[in-house]
Amino acid sequence: MRFALFYIISGLAAAFAQMTVTPNSTVPMVGASGAVSGVLGGYLLLYPQVRIHTFVFLGFFATTIQLPAYVMLGYWIVLQILGGLPSLAGADRGGVAFFAHIGGFVAGLVFVKVFETREHLERRKAGFGVRGSGFGGHVP
Repeated sequence: MRFALFYIISGLAAAFAQMTVTPNSTVPMVGASGAVSGVLGGYLLLYPQVRIHTFVFLGFFATTIQLPAYVMLGYWIVLQILGGLPSLAGADRGGVAFFAHIGGFVAGLVFVKVFETREHLERRKAGFGVRGSGFGGHVP
């Protein structure tokens, strides 16, 4: 229930952010990406050092590297901000509700501490150090 409520609040904050920035838009908002962005914001705050396996494609060379969550999510939020800049200039192109992503992400950062369960968090962090845990890394 805690997660469901956190997810819904993130989604509502996402919709509010998008409607605030583009109040006259006639493009419908459909999807859950704003709420998922809230989960990403919460993840960033709770697990900033967890290593994320990232696929890197450079021409004919492809590999994976491990980067801390804060690097990947920082990169992602910068892309959302840059993608949303045309909306501030009044360009209503439709397609992606960038400010919904930003609003959900910020809501996740703000509300995750309200919804976290200390015991669950410590158990998850301990699991990051175990090989094969499925979380892609460890907390240093």
